[in-house]
Amino acid sequence: MNETDLLRAAAALLADAGIPDPQREVRRLRRANPDADPDVFLALAAQRARRVPMAHILGYRDFYHHRFIVTSDVLDPRPDTEALVAAALEAPFTRVLDLGTGSGCILLSLIAARAQTSGTGTDISDAALEVARHNAARLALTNRAALIRSDWFAAVEGTFDLIVSNPPYIAAEEMDTLQPEVRLHEPRIALTDEADGLSAYRRITAGAPDHLASGGRLMVEIGPTQAQAVSWMMLDAGLQQIRVITDLDGRNRVVAGRKP
Repeated sequence: MNETDLLRAAAALLADAGIPDPQREVRRLRRANPDADPDVFLALAAQRARRVPMAHILGYRDFYHHRFIVTSDVLDPRPDTEALVAAALEAPFTRVLDLGTGSGCILLSLIAARAQTSGTGTDISDAALEVARHNAARLALTNRAALIRSDWFAAVEGTFDLIVSNPPYIAAEEMDTLQPEVRLHEPRIALTDEADGLSAYRRITAGAPDHLASGGRLMVEIGPTQAQAVSWMMLDAGLQQIRVITDLDGRNRVVAGRKP
C-alpha cells in the first residue's frame, strides 16, 4: 500500500465513524507518526474512529506555550481554557493555587510565564496528580510546583495571590449531550459535579477568602450560561471587582473577583 492509499484508507475509517474533517485528522495523525508502518497507522486510525480523543492517541496536547502529557486520567486541555491563563497573567502574582489541577496545564503555564513565582496544584485523583508531576518534570518546574491530593481546599495551607480553577461544571442532565470523545473517554469526575454544575463553585467561592492574600484574585473557568450565578457567589463571599471574561469566540469563559 502506497502512502496515498494508506491515507485514503485511514480517512475512510474516520469518515465512516462520522469524524468531522477526516482528511485533516489523518494528516495530523500521520505527522505525529511519520514512520509507522501501514498496519500500525491503520490501527491508530481505528482508535480515532472509535472516538478516542486525538490527544489520547498522540499522548499529548499543545496548550498555551507548552506541550502537555495527556491521558484518560485527566481532562484534555482545550483552547478555551487559555483565556483563563491569559487573563491571570494580566496582573502580577507570586504564589498561585490551582484547584483541580488535572494535567497541570493551567498551573504550569502560569508559573512558567513568571520566573519568580511558585504554585500549588490540588486534585482528588492520584492518577491525575501523577500526570501533572510528569508535566512539571518535563517543563523543569518541579521545584516551583507543589502537587498535593486535596478535596478542594481541605489540605491547602497558607494564602495565595492568585487562585485559579477549571472545575467540573457540566450538569449531570447534560452529560448525555456531550461528544463521545468527551463523554466516553475523559474522567467523569473532571466533567460533572453529578448535580446542577455549580456545586464546585459554591465550595471554591466559600473557601477562597480564607486562602487569598489581601488584594488576591480568584479566577474560575465557567460554562457559557453560568456567569451570573458564579458572579453572585463571589459577591456573597465578599469578593469585589467582579468581572466576566470572554474567550476568543466571544463566549463567557472566566469569572474573576478580588479580595479587598
